Order: sequence, then C-alpha cells, then structure tokens
Amino acid sequence: VDSHFQTKVPSVYAIGDAIDGPMLAHKAEEEGIACVENIAGFAGHVNYDAIPGVVYTYPELATVGQTEEQLIKAGIKYNKGTFPFMANSRARAIFDAEGMVKVLADKETDKILGMHIIGANAGEMIAEGVL
Repeated sequence: VDSHFQTKVPSVYAIGDAIDGPMLAHKAEEEGIACVENIAGFAGHVNYDAIPGVVYTYPELATVGQTEEQLIKAGIKYNKGTFPFMANSRARAIFDAEGMVKVLADKETDKILGMHIIGANAGEMIAEGVL
C-alpha cells in the first residue's frame, strides 16, 4: 500500500486493519476519509501522531504521539513534565490516586509531541493530549 492507500492492484485501496499500524476503528475511519479525498483529487492526510491508543486494563494506559525513545532517536530536543495522580485532589478523594501523566513538548515551541497516562480514567483524559 502506498501513501495514498492504493495497492498494487489498480483501483483497489486498503485502510484500517488491512495495513500497518494499530488496529483501531478511529484510525481506519480517518484513513477512509483520507483515501476518498485522495481518490477525488484532494490532499487526503492522516496525522498518526494525533490518534490515541488505550489499553483497557486496571489501571488504564493511554498514549498519543511520540515516546521519549522516539524523540531521542529522531534527535528532537524536548521538555518532559510529569504529574502524579497523588497530587490530584479528585484522585485522592475517590481513593484512586495511583498513576501519573507524562507530557513531552518541543523544547523550542512547546508544541505537545506526546502524552502518556497510566491510571484511572486515562482513556478519557488522553483526549486532552490530542486537542
């Protein structure tokens, strides 16, 4: 599959679980839109760094964007901020204060490059890192 989702067979395209990447319905939906835009002659694009992933375990694990390892490998200078759930009054009030949030941002621009959360409701909170 090429960058426009076209296979080696003329007029056959592939998206979602049929191509590389995480098997997520919202990823496939974005790829489908981009694929149709490309077919129609527009510039279809999927920002894979803005597609969150969640592991529904206890505690939940949620991630979006790049990891520290990926940033180091790419030579990107970044700042890291971490925040423990124990410092959050709501988490302590509901007796679920185990966990943390890690935010990775570009050292020069402060653009968020990655966010990683482990703890209760991580799957809901990760949306803030996508905005």
